[in-house]
Amino acid sequence: MASSGPGIKCPMMLLAGNSHPELVQLIAKRLGIKLSEITVFHKTNRETNVEIEESVRGKDVYIVQTGTKDVNNDLMELMIMAYACKTSCARNIIGVVPYMPYSKQCKMRKRGSIVCKLMATLLGKSGLTHIITMDLHQKEIQAFFDISIENLRASPFLIDYIEQSIPDYRNAIIVARNPNSVKRATSYAERLRLGIAVIHGEDKIMEQDDGEDGRNSPPLPEAAAGSNVGMGFGLESLPVLQCKEKPPLSVVGDVSGRIAIIVDDMIDDVVSFVKIAEVLKDRGAYKVFVMATHGLLSSDAPRLIEESCIDEVVVTNTVPHEIQKMQCHKIKTVDISVMLSEAIRRIHNNESMSYLFRNIALED
Repeated sequence: MASSGPGIKCPMMLLAGNSHPELVQLIAKRLGIKLSEITVFHKTNRETNVEIEESVRGKDVYIVQTGTKDVNNDLMELMIMAYACKTSCARNIIGVVPYMPYSKQCKMRKRGSIVCKLMATLLGKSGLTHIITMDLHQKEIQAFFDISIENLRASPFLIDYIEQSIPDYRNAIIVARNPNSVKRATSYAERLRLGIAVIHGEDKIMEQDDGEDGRNSPPLPEAAAGSNVGMGFGLESLPVLQCKEKPPLSVVGDVSGRIAIIVDDMIDDVVSFVKIAEVLKDRGAYKVFVMATHGLLSSDAPRLIEESCIDEVVVTNTVPHEIQKMQCHKIKTVDISVMLSEAIRRIHNNESMSYLFRNIALED
């Protein structure tokens, strides 16, 4: 896909959006190439404008743009850059999106929508022919795309950090923050030869209803139910669906006297992690680490982490968080640019990608 014929390789171009310039520089340095000239800016009316300063005709173009807190601008920049390359006759347009925006909205909830599917459609229509990303929220998201997508794993880097930076990690236990994360926790535990624990239940916070939305509307009156008016017949025989009620937060597993390592794919709102850390400390854990691929760290996350009983939060640099690190000394960063640059090199040279997945894949 990346070559124009047998034995002939297309020139490579590396374009950068505005979302994560530091990561792009690391990738370019590892690849040994310079960034191509491109200007991405906002006009006075906030419209995004893209001007490519070099010819992309017949070339393989790699566009590096990750998701940040300014997520909608990040997506529009990526799509406009891809479309500009498409209309300028680039041969292949590969989007390097370390953190895929809207990946958490991959399931239907109430009367919402599966926004991730819409995003996948838009990215494909914009001109992208291939996407490189890392640790999608759910691996099934790959099926939303009509183009090739490589879902890389950050687990080797985080596992290496555990082995190199936690001296007594053999006394640790991997913690799944909820039952849905058990597969991920099990994968880490098996590679580190450790046990696992699971957080069950949820913190009791009263949810405020926004008002009657019709989903709990009562059956029709008896007069209507006994007739065919409004198709009400038979409703009196329907069973009543009981509401779900989760128990308070608890730990399934023994963490007493152990180092608790909570693993997840992203850290955004840290309130739940702080609550879990408090429960783990109450159950006897003497240190609590939080490991995740994407460190969004929204709102006042640095302050909450600093004031919490969490000892360290370790994330990769798929999302920029230098400001948050200056506000909280507990936040540590692991560099994953080597994997992204190797993925780019292999795709460009038509080499197999299996090496990057061998023995490191999560969630079989």
